[in-house]
Amino acid sequence: MAKIFVDTERLILREIISEDIERIFLLDSNPEVMKYIGVKPVTKLEESEETIQKIRKQYTENGIARWAVIEKKSNLLIGWCGLKLLTDPVNGFKNVYELGYRFLPGYWGKGYATESAKGVLEYGFRNMNLNVIYTCAVIQNIDSNKILKDKLGFEEKATFIDELDHATCYWYELKKENFLK
Repeated sequence: MAKIFVDTERLILREIISEDIERIFLLDSNPEVMKYIGVKPVTKLEESEETIQKIRKQYTENGIARWAVIEKKSNLLIGWCGLKLLTDPVNGFKNVYELGYRFLPGYWGKGYATESAKGVLEYGFRNMNLNVIYTCAVIQNIDSNKILKDKLGFEEKATFIDELDHATCYWYELKKENFLK
């Protein structure tokens, strides 16, 4: 049984488990989903299996990683959302927590990214007692940047070039006192 971390009005956020492989593959093999990620879509189920193993290793080593987002109405994994401890530098930052999310296109524009991210941020600030959470998004990813700034309250701090795909990204931060006010 997968451990549940966050329960919102429409979603359950729980640990990603090996049984999620087909839905994770569906997500990570979709070119539209992967458009702004900096890596090519996967083409083999084994690649998704490796991804799940890496995430599960992060749970053990760092106490946190991305979580499966389950739509209550359908009981389907529709994406993932969660915090990740950046153990490799991103924009010069290391050993900080980064918010990330990814959803299947059929679930875009329904508020799921905002709803799940708010639950994750609440968990990070209240349960983990974090003082600041970071995130980044490719400048051309207008929808994600709008969610981060307008709906979640992240503050743009800088731009940087992502080493994976050489895309220009916004670097954001959200402080605990600004989120919990």
